[in-house]
Amino acid sequence: MIKAYGICKSFGKLTVLKDINIEINRGEIVSVVGASGAGKTTLLHILGTIDKADKGKVQINGVDISQMNDNKKAVFRNKNIGFVFQFHHLLPEFTALENTFLPALIAGESRRKAVEKAKHLLDYLKLSERLEHKPSQLSGGEQQRVAVARALINSPAIILADEPSGNLDSNNAKELHQLFFNLRKEFNQTFVIVTHNEELASMSDRKIKMKDGELSENI
Repeated sequence: MIKAYGICKSFGKLTVLKDINIEINRGEIVSVVGASGAGKTTLLHILGTIDKADKGKVQINGVDISQMNDNKKAVFRNKNIGFVFQFHHLLPEFTALENTFLPALIAGESRRKAVEKAKHLLDYLKLSERLEHKPSQLSGGEQQRVAVARALINSPAIILADEPSGNLDSNNAKELHQLFFNLRKEFNQTFVIVTHNEELASMSDRKIKMKDGELSENI
């Protein structure tokens, strides 16, 4: 599903990733752990085509994304990868429903079908009564579930999550963690999750530890 070889990345004189090699199988839930500054988020952004490695190759579903230009990457990302971030990144002027279906419109879906899919997802995530609420009218847990719905709207094969429960209380965090496993069971999606949450990391199929820009161990 995901194969990355020889990934190196520096920002000026600071070397962030040092010859990273990683393979992640379809339907696998992998957590990436390590201290702040270890390079976890940078690796996630490179796997997700948000950032570009200085050296190395990334393949997703057999497609070499390293050779794509920015426009092709954007199209590929929209259709194949969903993102969940710590701070939701919902558009404040749009409702839960609108935030969810926007990526489908960008992908060329008709508005009718995009709205239908978004309503189905929000109902699945127990948000059917919050469709017309804007982010400021939702709790932190509700906002994160909207972000998950948005990540799922184009039925991506891969979900990349960066500290997805880092801004949630313990109860909402547990619900979100269980949701990831429910989604994997139902849709066989692949999850790569950067997290400091030991409970979530321990639940994962595999835990990868990063230290000083290197994969120090697979646990």
